[in-house]
Amino acid sequence: MSRWLVSAAHRSSGKTTVSIGLCRALRRRGLSVQPFKKGPDYIDPMWLTLAAGRACRNLDPHLAGWNELEASFLRHVAGADVGLVEGNLGLHDGMAPDGSDSNAALASRLGLPVVLVLDARGTSRGIAPLVLGYQAFDPRVRLAGVILNRVGGSRHEARLREALERYTDVPVLGALGENPRLAIVERHLGLVPSNEAGEAQQVVETLADAVAGGVDLDALLGATAGAPAPVTAAAPEKRDAKPQAARPATTPSRGDTAPLRIGIAQDEAFGFYYADDLDALRAAGAELVAFDTLRDAALPEVDGLFIGGGFPEALAARLAANVPLRRALRERIEAGLPVYAECGGLMYLARSITWRGERHEMVGAIPADVVMRDRAVGRGYVALQETDAFPWPGGPVEAVRGHEFHHSALENVAPDLRYAYRVKRGHGIDGTRDGIVHRNVLASYAHLRGVGGNRWPQRFVEFVRGVARPCRRAEPALTECPE
Repeated sequence: MSRWLVSAAHRSSGKTTVSIGLCRALRRRGLSVQPFKKGPDYIDPMWLTLAAGRACRNLDPHLAGWNELEASFLRHVAGADVGLVEGNLGLHDGMAPDGSDSNAALASRLGLPVVLVLDARGTSRGIAPLVLGYQAFDPRVRLAGVILNRVGGSRHEARLREALERYTDVPVLGALGENPRLAIVERHLGLVPSNEAGEAQQVVETLADAVAGGVDLDALLGATAGAPAPVTAAAPEKRDAKPQAARPATTPSRGDTAPLRIGIAQDEAFGFYYADDLDALRAAGAELVAFDTLRDAALPEVDGLFIGGGFPEALAARLAANVPLRRALRERIEAGLPVYAECGGLMYLARSITWRGERHEMVGAIPADVVMRDRAVGRGYVALQETDAFPWPGGPVEAVRGHEFHHSALENVAPDLRYAYRVKRGHGIDGTRDGIVHRNVLASYAHLRGVGGNRWPQRFVEFVRGVARPCRRAEPALTECPE
């Protein structure tokens, strides 16, 4: 097995495009490639999943903690020929001043050599002290090699290689020239998601062609083969989030042994889901049923809905045009259908979305209007505290960790709404509150992950199961059956 972490000196160096190209180029060789992405991110994992043909898994020490992260890495990389972890930011960047949550720390903890993608524009001999500095700064991190990106031509590449060969012992594993065809279109939160890009498969193939032609794949596999196993701490870590007590399994009460059916919005407008959370929903007894908010005229037969994030503002006209589905969804919500919506899902359930001077009607289940801003309203990790209005069983939880990435804000919000969270860090809906609770809907700007003691997938399934009991059919707006 070969495994490594792809990083860079700074963000926007091209590590995502290189990682996508590597996944597909190695897959073309018949190798099974398991991709990972450090930190909170939906878009890069979507592209890596498409390229590798295996679900990309997120590794986030801030939300999961190191022990859980290591266990996840080992579980998912087992059986794969290649394990590729794409870092975020630069190699030594992170939230902690001591670098304890950096990409370098992740590589050290997992025993991964680092492949450094370097943006070579505007440099030649000066690339050597840059690499020497990265070598010396943290001796625990082994640089397996560098990939030169955005090289200006053959003469520029020759000068770069000569400098690195003369002054360092770090091998050059490849070089990619400046090429507009290798760029993926970006939006306000990063790359355009692969589920929305019209020629996503062709983009992946183009990146793979470039990587296969510019990177010595044999040298890369050799330099990263036999990476040591992670060093796992002997004792479990203490975390701010209080682990929730284990609850006995609940037997489905639909009159048979069939699992609960939870609809999940999966289309160009909504695609921000963590693979591990979907696995956790299934493990809790849910059958996930995909539906399309842009094309389906009716909801599938389901007991609950999960509407994740995405870019509904970019497809607002098409979402608005699907009047039958919006009407059906609003009626089912008013009748008590359990729904969990995150960010883009919250926006879709509101009355309207306004962006670039255009206003489009949305579902109208939540009495508020969404207005897009030019600058980010909320971005980064959040810390939340559940209130008495939180509807799911298994709480309350005093410290809930998650993240938010949104350029939208709510206006004309009904004053009598209830909120599931007090915001201790982050912005949420108004800087102090997040998680609108309406009927059996919980809709928030915060994105959750089912790690670090946060059992949200299990709690949501238990909530749906309670609402879906036969006695609910008579009074579907209630959240508990009468004795």
